Amino acid sequence: MSNNQEAVGRTRDEMAERVALDIPDGSYVNLGIGIPELIAKYVPAGREFIYHTENGLLGMGPPPEEGGGEPELINAGKRRVTVVPGASYFHHADSFAMIRGGHLDLCVLGALQVAQNGDLANWSTGQPDAIPAVGGAMDLVAGVKQIFVVTQHCTKQGEPKLVEACTYPLTGLGVVNRVYTDLAVIEISERGFQLVELSPGVDFDYVQARTGAPLLAIE
Repeated sequence: MSNNQEAVGRTRDEMAERVALDIPDGSYVNLGIGIPELIAKYVPAGREFIYHTENGLLGMGPPPEEGGGEPELINAGKRRVTVVPGASYFHHADSFAMIRGGHLDLCVLGALQVAQNGDLANWSTGQPDAIPAVGGAMDLVAGVKQIFVVTQHCTKQGEPKLVEACTYPLTGLGVVNRVYTDLAVIEISERGFQLVELSPGVDFDYVQARTGAPLLAIE
């Protein structure tokens, strides 16, 4: 597959904004590193999301302006954040107790690969120089009620991230509920990848050609 793909589909911010549209009002939400962090900027009018970070904050607000914010007020990805009125701070052990106790409604993570049965690989390529630990994602996929993934549909080399079976080390088995990419919104169904929505300017054949497993058309 060529890595000279046309610039089509949603931008990173548009992907984040699209995910936010599907988060129910009043949800307790954990945001992963990367594109998921951008979701904090997009709260649809009339809704309230309570954002949680593994390092001990409940009530995270949108990111500060570039160069702004408090250097000691950061999320689990070491990026500066803001807080909303009523926010609370606590030990990271309490933060993980919230996760493991099933108290979070939704987590949005990035991914290296997602399999058609919902398996997730998002922490290592298995290469010798790969990140040496799975981090909080393993707890999140095991303890949070619903898992969304937001990621580019393909790698920088043009290889599909949505595959029949993951070849990278797994974060969790059958844990992903829905995937948001620059090209489409895809549900993990009993039959595999179920297309929910195409991004503007993208057709079914274009997405299928860039998906490493059969894609079920919109019903």
